[in-house]
Amino acid sequence: MATAIYPGSFDPVTYGHLDIIERAARIFDVLYVTVFTNAAKAPLFTVEERLEMLREVTGHLGNVRVESFDGLLIQYARTKKARVIVRSLRAVSDFDYEFQMALMNKKLEPEVETLFMMTSHQYIYLSSSIVKEVASFGGCIKDLVPEVVERKLRTRLGG
Repeated sequence: MATAIYPGSFDPVTYGHLDIIERAARIFDVLYVTVFTNAAKAPLFTVEERLEMLREVTGHLGNVRVESFDGLLIQYARTKKARVIVRSLRAVSDFDYEFQMALMNKKLEPEVETLFMMTSHQYIYLSSSIVKEVASFGGCIKDLVPEVVERKLRTRLGG
């Protein structure tokens, strides 16, 4: 059974994330979509809120499991017996960081591979940070995030 992990902060989950999740779910028997804490980012939503949104928007995918983890990604991969980490690339600017992380993960666990998936062209510009900024100024985000996420953003940001 092929098991993979798609890690991220998902603050909030966007259609770009969902695109990668749906495509990876077609490739792997089990896909763990895992919320990790990023110390460099101040999240808008709690881990529990992000898990709830992810579960709602991935509910149609029977082989997707949504969890959270606090620690090294490779430690989590070992607990799930996952051999693949799925990472998304939007543009060349993402590659340097993702490449460094992939090499470090390979050093820590040579048996785990990183699979880079290109984001579909309609989401190449999309990030959670951009969505939060647009939403904070009352801009239209309906084609950027699922409806449940849009409602939660509007509630949280007062838009």
